[in-house]
Amino acid sequence: MTQPIRSASELEPRFRRCARKCCIFENDLNAAFYLIKKLSVAQSELRQLLNQEFACLKDALIAAQRLSSKLPLHQLVNIQVKEVKKHPGRGRPSKNASPTCYYQVDATLEPKEIAIAIETKRAGRFILATNVFDTEELSNDDVLREYKAQQFTERGFRFLKDPLFFTSSVFLNSTERVAALAMVMGLCLLVYSLGQRALRQALERAKKTIDNQLGKPTSTPTLRWVFQCFMSIHLVTVAQIKQIANLTHERQWILQFFGAPCRKYYLLSSIPLPIYEGSTPVETL
Repeated sequence: MTQPIRSASELEPRFRRCARKCCIFENDLNAAFYLIKKLSVAQSELRQLLNQEFACLKDALIAAQRLSSKLPLHQLVNIQVKEVKKHPGRGRPSKNASPTCYYQVDATLEPKEIAIAIETKRAGRFILATNVFDTEELSNDDVLREYKAQQFTERGFRFLKDPLFFTSSVFLNSTERVAALAMVMGLCLLVYSLGQRALRQALERAKKTIDNQLGKPTSTPTLRWVFQCFMSIHLVTVAQIKQIANLTHERQWILQFFGAPCRKYYLLSSIPLPIYEGSTPVETL
């Protein structure tokens, strides 16, 4: 559980100068992930040591001691060096052939309890700072909630960097054009985010879902997936009559959640739109 464990007055002076309000939060899950990662690294290095062949006993002991001192949260115990004799080459050796001798280490891992306790406290804590120091306006829980909400903004900029956006194929020579392109990209991201938000709110109000990429119902689809669903739709004019080709029942099901301003582009604004559950119409808007 994440909890604030220290106030700004208890922090070092350099933190108090940076912001009006600083909180240190403790998260046991982060510490657990850190310890699991360190244990995995220690086990991997121990396996490499156990498979290594040494020319003499002294070299094997030095390697074991070096690894034991290198590990920050673990140490090697029950260190033993065994002599191994092996005939070089393949097949059955001759009677007069002498085997080659080498040495291998055998040891086990043991955790350093004190070091683990110190690292658990350090790895499970992080600092969040804000210049909004009124707790009624922004409480400690709100600080943490807003911090975690940043991932949605970062996902949006990841969308701009996607190869499907074709940004990398545009070459500009002046800083003014780079700034203009950045402005256009920001506006595109704004429209994309508003469209996705409107779709999810409409699904939530109607208590309905649409199918995701795996064919499973979801009430939080991405607008990128909706764009992909509406590929291969064409406006066809036959005898001066405009028609929409490939407008399937599933696509009409999605369109009803975007409202009339969007449906008019598919020539559905003046026609009652059937509501589909799967491929069967159940009612009319």
